[in-house]
Amino acid sequence: MSLITTPFGPKSTAADVIAGVDLTAKRALVTGATSGIGRETARALATAGAEVTLTARDPAAGERVAAEIRVAAGHDRVHVAVLDLADRASIDRLVKSWPGPLDILVNNAGVMAIPDLRRTADGWEEQLAVNHLGTAALTLGLHPALAAAGRARVVTVSSSAHLMAPVDFDDVNYTTRPYEAWTAYAQSKTASILFTVALAARWAPDGITVNALHPGGIVTNLQRHLDDAQLRFVGAVDADGTRLDVPPGWKTTAEGAATSVLLAASPVVEGVTGRYFEDANEVPVLSDPAGVRSGGVAAYAIDPDLAARMWDTTMAMLGR
Repeated sequence: MSLITTPFGPKSTAADVIAGVDLTAKRALVTGATSGIGRETARALATAGAEVTLTARDPAAGERVAAEIRVAAGHDRVHVAVLDLADRASIDRLVKSWPGPLDILVNNAGVMAIPDLRRTADGWEEQLAVNHLGTAALTLGLHPALAAAGRARVVTVSSSAHLMAPVDFDDVNYTTRPYEAWTAYAQSKTASILFTVALAARWAPDGITVNALHPGGIVTNLQRHLDDAQLRFVGAVDADGTRLDVPPGWKTTAEGAATSVLLAASPVVEGVTGRYFEDANEVPVLSDPAGVRSGGVAAYAIDPDLAARMWDTTMAMLGR
């Protein structure tokens, strides 16, 4: 199977990849859209004419961003929905209240490197809960709306951090093994890719495409749990501790949103499903990802047998 390539690359912006695309008849939902690449993704889709719903834990923050996007897009079809992916009741409320078809779902919200073990009300490790289980519950709940749209697209923001760890199916929820923040983050992002592969196979008859991506390094609120030493290690601050807006080799938020927007709306990838992208192109499979920081997807993250196991594990944890 040949890799999908596009005319775009690491410096392409969300505006570049959506130029000339008319989304006037489309409806989109973008999670975690009050800051960072979520906001840029929502802005790009709305500017192309889509009706866009932003999700936010804080409705006031969501409304402030929605107001900015309405001005930028030149229309008022930008809405706010309250959503906390760590809260099953919040997810259920959004799903039950969603009206009509949904053409584009961008699963952008996430958390990273929570320093201490935290559990949700369901007893789930919080990074797995937000980055995978809550996102999966939302996506599954919106399946009827996506199927009703015809040729809908689901886009999940994962991370190159998945290269650091596979899913530990024997202790996915850290009930016996010691908790480690980065391993937990990596596992949650591997889980999201495996679930993408599983969904793509199951939802193809509905005409729904499902893809995952690494957006690149971007300075956003995602780094809020990192201390100064960790920020310095990843390059987000310089030697004297000054936080950098765009560290060397990193992306602006407009560049970071480009791959999400490409998969959500570009005709260049029409019909493409079950793939993993970075820098607006599909990346090669790495049989041995040890020491690799980006530029590929681990074989264990797209293995169909592991994807089937991830599906079964997820459905059991969600009680579906």
